[in-house]
Amino acid sequence: MRHLAKAVFVAGALVCGVSGPLSAQADLDYGDLRERMVAIIEMHAAVVNGEAGVEPPGERVLEAMQRVERHRFVPEDLAPLAYLDTPLPVGHQQNIAQPYIIALMTELAEVQPGDRVFETGTGAGYHAALLAELGAEVFSVEIVGALAERAANVLLDLGYDDVDIRIADGYDGWSEAAPFDAMLIKESVVDVPPSLIAQLKPGGRMVVPIGPPDGQQHLTVLSKDKAGNVTRRKVLPVRFSPFQGGRRT
Repeated sequence: MRHLAKAVFVAGALVCGVSGPLSAQADLDYGDLRERMVAIIEMHAAVVNGEAGVEPPGERVLEAMQRVERHRFVPEDLAPLAYLDTPLPVGHQQNIAQPYIIALMTELAEVQPGDRVFETGTGAGYHAALLAELGAEVFSVEIVGALAERAANVLLDLGYDDVDIRIADGYDGWSEAAPFDAMLIKESVVDVPPSLIAQLKPGGRMVVPIGPPDGQQHLTVLSKDKAGNVTRRKVLPVRFSPFQGGRRT
């Protein structure tokens, strides 16, 4: 492994006010688009709350999303689409996740200033930036080296120096940096790896999609009490890609 220096809801046809050729990026007000994205997340959350009883993301998370420049984390030609409530491709057959799901997972993790937070699937680095914006010290693992290196560079350029990125298999966690106050597992698992549960601090929370790779999964919150006992709470049906990488036995 290499260590880099710090450095089943479908979005509707909402376009956040983007019109005209995608090449006309100079005319876009990205700050305005971020505000519109947050408004759409709030509408999306209201629908999900009504249908599934899922509490919406809180004010701290939404305010952080208004500050993080999501368009800096996607390929340049997709920057005008960065604030749609939909996943976007970032290369190497990977996507930057839907903003609503990012907001929901972050809220469920209850990230507080000073928390040590582990995440798998660094991808473009946007979620790591959001966690850092909330005051967390972030330990992020990405198995695709080119993605990890690009994310590290973007995060450094934007001043997020409380993010450590490692090129490795997230299934194994990051034992040297554990225990963690919160853990965000952004690939599906049939069973949560014992190694990850062991790295969760007593009193901590893990947010993870659990279920078969080709069937229904549930976004689930694992909470570990002070005695080390773990409880689970299903939140929402979702569809995530399974972990990439090595053996799963």
